[in-house]
Amino acid sequence: MADLHNFINYTAGLAPVVVSDNTAQSTAIIDCQNAYEVEFVILTGTLADADATFAVTMTHGDAANLSDAATVPDRCLIGTTAAASFTFADDGAVKKIGYVTGEKRYVRLTITPSANAGSAPLAVVVVRRLRHL
Repeated sequence: MADLHNFINYTAGLAPVVVSDNTAQSTAIIDCQNAYEVEFVILTGTLADADATFAVTMTHGDAANLSDAATVPDRCLIGTTAAASFTFADDGAVKKIGYVTGEKRYVRLTITPSANAGSAPLAVVVVRRLRHL
């Protein structure tokens, strides 16, 4: 029987962090080997700045350190980076974006704040749907 519990894997992509400036926050580099797809689940807390925006981008490559990183093309995304991005008004939001594996082995998500001078708590959980081994 194929149950959800045994065919997904969770990783802390970005441990909870409070961002108080415009420093980009990147997840760990995620190894896509033995996964059908990878889902990045973005969690926000109370976003204190009244005009901040947070842009989501994703890069992928075949080098374990992503020294060959390139922007992930739309054909490899489940959803869009625009839909995963958020603003100061998204307190307590859950956003998501997926990556279809097979083109490159490694992937990383980055959240880049703009006009952020307040407290912005963020975290990212990575969910991999595993291939049956």
